[in-house]
Amino acid sequence: MTTTITIEEFRATADECVRRVGTSRTPLTITDRGDPVAVLTSPESNIPIGRKRVLLPEYVRLVMNKPVEAGFIQESLDEIRGDR
Repeated sequence: MTTTITIEEFRATADECVRRVGTSRTPLTITDRGDPVAVLTSPESNIPIGRKRVLLPEYVRLVMNKPVEAGFIQESLDEIRGDR
């Protein structure tokens, strides 16, 4: 559940709002003339989602089987990528 306050209320009570969000773990939406402009959250709820990166099998074969020459890698990558 998100609590909502106006930007004027936030300016007057920012320190209290920050402490409340930190202890309650409840996001606080700040509005300006009724439109949401910011969300204050605790650090625990703002954990970035990691991305999983996978090498293309074609690239692995390329790197493992071919010697590295000037310009060779870029040309080979362009060939592998095609229309991607």
